[in-house]
Amino acid sequence: MNKPRHLLANNKKWAAAMKKANPTFFAELAKLQQPEYLWIGCADSRVPANEIVGLLPGEMFVHRNIANVVVHTDLNCLSVLQFAVDALKIKHIIVCGHYGCGGVKAAMENNDHGLLEAWLANIKDVQLLHRAELEETLTMGTRFDRLCEFNVIEQVTNVCRTNIVQQAWHRGQQLAVHGWIYEIGDGILQDLDVTINSLEQLPAYFRLT
Repeated sequence: MNKPRHLLANNKKWAAAMKKANPTFFAELAKLQQPEYLWIGCADSRVPANEIVGLLPGEMFVHRNIANVVVHTDLNCLSVLQFAVDALKIKHIIVCGHYGCGGVKAAMENNDHGLLEAWLANIKDVQLLHRAELEETLTMGTRFDRLCEFNVIEQVTNVCRTNIVQQAWHRGQQLAVHGWIYEIGDGILQDLDVTINSLEQLPAYFRLT
């Protein structure tokens, strides 16, 4: 198999274009990382975090996995979250899903997806939690879209349940967690209006003292 050398060539063209637009861009970028945003999104290659919100390298810290899930045993995600909150002092955490998510679709099926099933179980839990509303929906397509939205909403809560985020709020740190969803078909983001920016917005049994 040949090496993807065209990607290296593309990189040189990109770097040259960035330098032409701003000769000091990379020198400034190398000094310090100071993003205001943490993006927790899906690993889907059609949802490039920086590009769809018009941000440059260095302006957004990013964690991606299948179906933008936040699991309390996932040390990878939690490590990213802690570094973003405690070290980078980011101000906004954006949990972003997308319609047509393959991970959500797989969770809706009864097929055996092998090792992936352990991960999909987190989305199946979301499906079970919202079963009543999902079963009232008439079409499979609408159920699919709604579960993509519910998955984002539940992951926002999961972010806020971590001691990382709650300790930041106890310290008085400005931090808001938002739930968004992306439509690949037209490139538009939608705010699901589930922003949480304080302990008081969480149910009492989720709050850590």
